[in-house]
Amino acid sequence: MSFSNNSSSLAASNYKLPARQEMYTALLNKDLSYEGVFIAAIKTTGIFCRSSCTARKPKEQNVEYYSSCTEALSYGYRPCKICRPLEPLGETPGWIKDLLVEVAQTENIRLKDYELRERGIEPAKLRRWFKKHHGMTFQAYLRALRLNQAIGQIKHGTSVTELAFDSGYDSLSGFSDAFKKLIGVSPKSSRSKTLVTITRVLTPLGPMVAGVTDKGICLLEFFDRRMLETQLKRLTKLINASFLPGEHPLFIQLNQQLKSYFAGNLKTFKLPLDIPGTEFQKNVWQQLVNIPYAKTRSYQQQAEQINNPKAVRAVAKANGDNRISIIIPCHRVIGKNGSLTGYGGGLWRKQRLLELEQNFYQ
Repeated sequence: MSFSNNSSSLAASNYKLPARQEMYTALLNKDLSYEGVFIAAIKTTGIFCRSSCTARKPKEQNVEYYSSCTEALSYGYRPCKICRPLEPLGETPGWIKDLLVEVAQTENIRLKDYELRERGIEPAKLRRWFKKHHGMTFQAYLRALRLNQAIGQIKHGTSVTELAFDSGYDSLSGFSDAFKKLIGVSPKSSRSKTLVTITRVLTPLGPMVAGVTDKGICLLEFFDRRMLETQLKRLTKLINASFLPGEHPLFIQLNQQLKSYFAGNLKTFKLPLDIPGTEFQKNVWQQLVNIPYAKTRSYQQQAEQINNPKAVRAVAKANGDNRISIIIPCHRVIGKNGSLTGYGGGLWRKQRLLELEQNFYQ
């Protein structure tokens, strides 16, 4: 799932840039967390790059910094062919898109290597791309999709034996072993599990991982957030969850609304949410949703909103436990002195989100 527009959709000339040394350090470290924060233009080659570009690094005095691709283009620079800054980070290449459409439209699809070659796709290249972007091989992805479909059918009463053979397995035991290896329980025991369907969502600030249940969106986090693994473990415990890649109608709505948000055309998200937690956490998260677009609130003010003015630290912790970034806008909570503090996606993402809203506020 990706945006048709490029990372410059977030760009505006009045965005604040970090200090030069900080940006140069990020460029040297190929720092993904600065995606969408700055564009580096190399005077000696005439190209511009994203912060995570893997090309050979220039000397500091030969780098100029811009807030957008559009700005770099206007100064005569051309896009780097290695990091391709005009494309969303993690964009699915064209040679894979048609294959993914076929996979999405074909139930229980199985593709051998020779069938991939017939489609003009080299299996090894496809395997590397899936390992890099999804943490699994293409064949593992197909198996996960088939088991994703099987879980839903099991919950609706379809027999395990029927599903095993419909899914292309030669034996019930083979299906059960594969199912248990991926899900952690037997097919029959899965009736008590909550299936969380996950996918990648590309944004101008970098790729995110999204998850949905039958109730609504339960996860939206930046891929490089350090707490992502912890959040997945918490969800597993809270709702007895199993995570599998797949498609879901809510992903289409989510992608559309995120695109509108980053373009400045959407102020309030209208999506069903599934947010398990304590009553205190839910109260805090609801107050986050109540913060108006382009406005900020301190942790102290947030505590006062829930009629518990002494619970500032507990409020800050609940903000950090928010698993649905942007939609539940914890980026709108700042320090009492106006400083930017405590954002799991990175403080520069927090600043850029606040600047985005200020620039489009009317």
